Amino acid sequence: MEAKDGSFGFDFEAEYSEVVPNKVIAFVMTDGRRARTTFEQQGSATVVTTVFDAESQNSIEMQRNGWQAILDNFKRYVERL
Repeated sequence: MEAKDGSFGFDFEAEYSEVVPNKVIAFVMTDGRRARTTFEQQGSATVVTTVFDAESQNSIEMQRNGWQAILDNFKRYVERL
């Protein structure tokens, strides 16, 4: 994964552990941490929630902000379709 301006990047590898179309995407990272994203229809909107196992190198806040940035980018992408 890399910032668009090239200022930051890191390798990311995981194996999908659960995929339910339009409902769930879950994966296990190479270090054993897990992440699970759910998609819940609420009226005309979809609530997207990611729950993840934190790592120990970066603050929880920094990690939460990183996951939120990914979800924000995903939202912009989907809304353009």
